[in-house]
Amino acid sequence: MRKIAVALASVVLVACSGGDNEDLRAWMNDAAKDIKGKIPPLPQVKPYEPVPYDVGNLTDPFKSSKIGAEQKKSGGSGLQPDLDRPREPLEAYPLESLKYVGVMTKKKVSYAIVQVDGSLYQVRIGNYMGQNFGVVTRVSESEVTLKELVQDSAGDWVERASTLLLQVQEGKK
Repeated sequence: MRKIAVALASVVLVACSGGDNEDLRAWMNDAAKDIKGKIPPLPQVKPYEPVPYDVGNLTDPFKSSKIGAEQKKSGGSGLQPDLDRPREPLEAYPLESLKYVGVMTKKKVSYAIVQVDGSLYQVRIGNYMGQNFGVVTRVSESEVTLKELVQDSAGDWVERASTLLLQVQEGKK
């Protein structure tokens, strides 16, 4: 059975491959005679002209003194965060995730009640919160004011004032 199928397949292949296909070749030649390629000419190559490079009095860009000179030129404000001090719990959260929910006063010192992840924290002037080295400078009944240290585009540390506004609950009147 297999031998018959192989024999039939070979006969069909021989029958299909036979012939000159002159009509097909004539049609191809007739269709291709009016077609011309539109290839733009290659651009003119300009000759290479070497440029002399004289490094006589220029400073070496790989010396470490080059880096120090740039820092002196930038005129940084001298502000830097204290990276050696112990971090406070609220510094692990971005300022946007902290909610100022209330204020309380003990012995003439105002404490802000700040909520984050379902936990409440007492914050007073001098405490740090937020991820930009924000120190609390003022606690009032309506807002907590912070002074943050952020880097500008030149890499210098600059102060930025931020506030957390009191979050009013809708259920209470």
